[in-house]
Amino acid sequence: MEDVTYTLEFEKPLRELEKQLTTLQKVSQESKVDVSSEILAIEKKIEAMKVEIYSNITAWQRVQLSRHPKRPYSIDYIERIFTGFEELHGDRRFKDDAAIVGGPAFLDGQSVMVIGQQKGRNTKDNLNRNFGCPHPEGYRKAMRLMQMAEKFKMPIITLIDTPGAYPGIGAEERHVAEAIAVNIRDMSTLKVPIITIVIGEGGSGGALGMAVADEVMILENGYYSVISPEGCAAILWKDRAAAPLAADALRFSPNHLLKFGVVDQIIAEPAGGAQRDYDCTAATMKTAIIVSLSKHAKKDLQQLLDTRYARFRKLGVFADN
Repeated sequence: MEDVTYTLEFEKPLRELEKQLTTLQKVSQESKVDVSSEILAIEKKIEAMKVEIYSNITAWQRVQLSRHPKRPYSIDYIERIFTGFEELHGDRRFKDDAAIVGGPAFLDGQSVMVIGQQKGRNTKDNLNRNFGCPHPEGYRKAMRLMQMAEKFKMPIITLIDTPGAYPGIGAEERHVAEAIAVNIRDMSTLKVPIITIVIGEGGSGGALGMAVADEVMILENGYYSVISPEGCAAILWKDRAAAPLAADALRFSPNHLLKFGVVDQIIAEPAGGAQRDYDCTAATMKTAIIVSLSKHAKKDLQQLLDTRYARFRKLGVFADN
């Protein structure tokens, strides 16, 4: 699944080595010349450079990785982790929102409800899915599916990948803030385990409207923030070009989020990002989901609800002057 035609600025030295490796392998196959020692040397350089680059990326570079156009999206993970997925549509009030996909599925034979935020792969698909920015009807559809899951005692798994809820006039007219607020309120009392994974971008209330969970995980190159770095830069620095500074100031990378208790677990990605190996990333995610569901299924209902409520009440630091 790896795509080397799209290269981030900080990845260019690695791509040059990979091109050299491809050229050598082609020469070896076509001319029958033994260049195995040269190939081995470049492979070692590539692995060393991967460690050097990806173990020291900045917060802004991590944001760029989270937005990589070839990064796996919700449907890619649903296809690899679950079986028998049946997508359900519509909020029964206005219309269907393609920015959110969801429906019942099986996780190793167990019935679950999986709901994900979905971006598009090309211009047409992105227009259909609104670039992964849900409308209010998307959040109402998600809640309809969650209430269905509660009725049939199915654990809920949500996949977060959005720069934020859609801020357009139509969304405001249909009360997007109210739809997100209702989801936050009602998710806190759903009587089934809820697991959330931030698979890419976790932007503001657009993410939180599907992330009031018993356990929140994040992929290694995702971010989860009250605002995008560009939005923060526009407010504080009056210049969106200051986004790298804002990314550092927001402290939204996975290690910071784990330290502050915003997320409970970081899920490792292949070196270079999830886009390099969809299957490997999905397999790691699946294991994490199964372990988490097993843990929360052992709790009695009141303990489940009390722990979920307490988890979010303790976030942040408040002081009275």
